[in-house]
Order: sequence, then C-alpha cells, then structure tokens
Amino acid sequence: MANKNNSKMSGNKGEWSELYAFMKLLSQGRVYAANEKVEKIDDVFYPILKIMREEQKGHTIDYVITDENVHIEVQSKMVMTVSRKELDDNANRLLQEIANNSGSFELEEVAEFANGIKVTKIKAPSSDTTDISMQIEDIHTNYIRNVGFSIKSEVGNAPTLLNAGKTTNFIYKVTGITTQQAQEINAIDTPTKIKDRVKAIKEFGGSISYAGMEHPGFRRNLIMVDSSMPQIIGNMLLYYYEEDIKECGKLVELAGERDPLGYGDAMMYEYKFKKFLCSCALGMKPAKKWDGLDEANGGYIIVKADGEILAYHIYNRNFFEQYLLDNTILERASTSRHEYMSLYEEDGEMFIKFNLQVRFK
Repeated sequence: MANKNNSKMSGNKGEWSELYAFMKLLSQGRVYAANEKVEKIDDVFYPILKIMREEQKGHTIDYVITDENVHIEVQSKMVMTVSRKELDDNANRLLQEIANNSGSFELEEVAEFANGIKVTKIKAPSSDTTDISMQIEDIHTNYIRNVGFSIKSEVGNAPTLLNAGKTTNFIYKVTGITTQQAQEINAIDTPTKIKDRVKAIKEFGGSISYAGMEHPGFRRNLIMVDSSMPQIIGNMLLYYYEEDIKECGKLVELAGERDPLGYGDAMMYEYKFKKFLCSCALGMKPAKKWDGLDEANGGYIIVKADGEILAYHIYNRNFFEQYLLDNTILERASTSRHEYMSLYEEDGEMFIKFNLQVRFK
C-alpha cells in the first residue's frame, strides 16, 4: 500500500497520538464513553459510521467503516479499501513508537502506511478546536449526526487546556509598597523569582487584591461564561501565586471556603469554574470573540497512556466537567514573554500582573 510520493511526517507525541486515534477508531468502529475518573463505561458507546478528514482545505476524504474494511471515498466515489485489521496493526505499532520516542520525530514506516491510505499530514488542518470529525450514531435514539471532537493524549507530555499569552494577564492592586521597595522587588532575578517577588511583597507589608484584566476580549469571553467569572478566576489566581496551590480542584475548594464574592455557598464556585474549564476545552479562546457555541461539538477524546481511547460526549457533560476539574492545574509561564510579574505605578497607585495558564496534570 506504499505511495511512491510519500510525504514526510514529523511531530511530537501529542500530534502522533492524533494519527493513532484516527487509525484506532477506524479499526474499532466505535468509541466508548468515559466516566469522571477516565474509566470506560461498558454499556455506553457510539458506533462510528465514518471519519471525515480534510487533508487540504475544501477537500474532504471519507473513511467509511464496513464490517471488516474501511472504504476510502472521495466525492462519494470509493477509491480504495483497507482492512480494519491492518489499521489496527498499524495503530498498535504507532503507539509503541510514540512511547519509545521523545521530542519531535519522524516515523518512516508509519508515514508510508498513512500515505497509502491518503493521509499526508499527522494533523488535519483545522481553524477551531476540532481535531477529528466523525459521523456517529446515538444508540439511544438511532440519530445519526456529524460531530467534531478535540483529542487530548496522555501518552506524551501533559497538554495545555488554556495557553498563556499577554491576553491572559490579570491585574492586581498592590498597597503598602513604596516606589523604592517596588524597585528592589523587581530586581529579584532568582530561578524562583515569581515566588520570591510575591514573598518580598508580603515581607514588606504589602497587600495584593484583584483589580481587573489586561485584555478586554478575554474579559468579555469570561463574562459570556458567567458574569462573575473574571472575579472568580482573579481570586483563584491570587491564591495560586500567593500560596503556591496549583490544583484547580483545591483552588476551587479554597474559593468556596473564603467566599470572596460573598455567595454564602461554596458550590457556586465549583459549578461556575467547571463551566469555564468546559468552555476552554470546547472552543473558547482568550483573544477570539466567542459566540458561546462549542466548536468541538461532539466533545473530547482522550488517548490514555495504554492506548485505550475514550470519549466525553456532550451528552455526558457532567462527567466531562468533573474530569476537567480533577485533572487540571494552574501553571506559570514565561514572565518576559508574557510581560507580567513586575510592579508598576499608574495614576499614583501600584499594580502587578499575574498570568493564567491551565494545563492537564
């Protein structure tokens, strides 16, 4: 099945995992649902009728699953057939290669097989969060629909859920610090300067409180999720930088205990923050005006470390939200690249910026 005009393929573990998921799902012909602990729910699965892949913009190839084979169709015309067993064998071989390699790497044999079935890129081009598009059947209603899923892999390094940028800076008012003390704090350039600068503010008797957000577009998107979301995340981010608690679940608990918005109900913080995580997972980006709709309208596909593939369909949104809360952390990004963590004066008042980045554990 080799193609004489093979395209080279190079990518990291996460990118190769997308190709693995594509081949494995074609061989399985179904995807099982996951519970909040990323465990398979044996009696909940979605039959896959076909996977649609856009190798080039505007040029879709359909991979139609039959009993033992996959028919590859271009403009509804079958151009070739590959057995599901051959797809499974190559998917399993690819999984081993992903486990054995690191960084960015090429896999010549895998590329040769992929090219032979009309796949020339590890990642199909996409302008949104959809990594794989499938036609699935709802086993409860027999309703057939085309859905897009975002793929996250546990095989390689933990992926980010929300990438850092200047757009994800939050602004805090700092009181009790003189201009000279601010200069001393900004001069701290240790390997742990983020922690050390926050510690120095405290040692000088300074106090930090949430004041706002740097990017109006991200603020708008957060308000789309919930009108109080900027303040909720602003306070949780402050706990993270001041107390070095990074697990999202623990930060939500802390917000519930301290109740910075005066809800009088700890559950409010958990409920609202889960909606934020889910929005990030399914399409909301800081700098892009968000319409509130899910780009990955099917949900999330998880490639587990052992190669098992499970799905969080939008029908199982509660499981998905709990999974996100239990498996994400806040992370510190580059201070120079994203321009945060230095004290500055504005209109006679002192401020500092903290940056938000969310990563899977």
